[in-house]
Amino acid sequence: MFSTSVFEDHESSVRSYCRKYPVVFERAKGSYIYDQDGNAYLDFLAGCGALNYGHNNDEIKKAVIEYLESDGISHAMDMYTAAKANFITTFEDKILKPRDLDYRIMFCGSTGTNAVEAALKLARKNKKRSNIIAFMGAFHGMTLGSLALTTDRTSRDGAGVSLDNVTFIPYACGGHTSFDSLDYLEAILSDDHSGIEKPAAVFVETVQAEGGINVAPVEWLKRLADICKKNDILLAVDDIQVGCSRTGTFFSFERAGIKPDLVTLSKSIGGYGFPMSLLLIRDELDIWKPAEHNGTFRGNQLAFIAAAKAVEINVRDDINGETVRKGKLCQDFIAKNILPLDSRITQRGLGLIIGIDFEGFGDPEIPHRIADKCFEKKLIIERAGRKDSVVKLLPPLTISDEELLKGLEIILEATKEVLGA
Repeated sequence: MFSTSVFEDHESSVRSYCRKYPVVFERAKGSYIYDQDGNAYLDFLAGCGALNYGHNNDEIKKAVIEYLESDGISHAMDMYTAAKANFITTFEDKILKPRDLDYRIMFCGSTGTNAVEAALKLARKNKKRSNIIAFMGAFHGMTLGSLALTTDRTSRDGAGVSLDNVTFIPYACGGHTSFDSLDYLEAILSDDHSGIEKPAAVFVETVQAEGGINVAPVEWLKRLADICKKNDILLAVDDIQVGCSRTGTFFSFERAGIKPDLVTLSKSIGGYGFPMSLLLIRDELDIWKPAEHNGTFRGNQLAFIAAAKAVEINVRDDINGETVRKGKLCQDFIAKNILPLDSRITQRGLGLIIGIDFEGFGDPEIPHRIADKCFEKKLIIERAGRKDSVVKLLPPLTISDEELLKGLEIILEATKEVLGA
């Protein structure tokens, strides 16, 4: 048995989630994670979206174990391997071709921020412009390039240097402004006195996750794509957290019928929680020189095996349809049981990324205390958005209806206790 003092005494103070969930976890299965004492915690965090297929999915685990037992290659940088070929073929045949998407696949470093860095470099290389448009409320990563696209003050303060070459405009929703952000974008692009350089690309999350579960309307996304095309600007969609069926379609942009120039994927694309990130590139934009953007771990062989099996499961089990159904179950429960507790509570979301917003109370301690109460009741849940005012539901997509309802009941109980309702 380990004490939390091992970490508190020796691990860097940068640690974060362990401060919210101060127990030592030992194993996990499905929608549950277990501590050393055997206590079961229902997981509505799911690795921040890295565990869409649940903890230790049996089929994916079997494929990985068989690969390990066969002495399959564990590390090969970007050399040709059977594991990579299998993933590419599976991804092309089951995900890209059925959606009439024609992308080159770039295997980046092991995390999502590396895919964003690659997209930034490639956009600027193609258009020979340095400026990028991003949106208020965005989160794109913590390395300097992607951090320049990220808006929360705490993250940006950690940079230690100026974060340049990005122009921020209000998002479609979820901010504190009411004017039309795309009217503004068109104005700065057409006005030769706007003082803002024409960008190489616009980077957007179709659902802002860390920004507070802000869902961009379909018409807004279509218009944004049209503006980019008309002005010779690349459209880059960050699908790192809300891709891989989280919103009820494999890519979050499918509902708008748009085809971005660049798409970043990570988190659940690795299938089993294995580190993996991709940049999908429209063919004519793939102008890299060999090794111009590289990394030692840009070919995670175990992730290739897990990812291919996850894609098969995704299609076979209609994960998209199930996510839509379960998302409606959640939203109906919240509307019927939680929203009536106080008129200041609102909800929003898409698929199985749902936010319950307590910002109307003007007291950031309320969602904080609700999340803490949930943890006391053995539910792991996170907060997001401005002043962390949104309680964020992000369960595994494979969660059962019974587990989903159990978690929702815990949130209801916690909310009642905190509000004294």
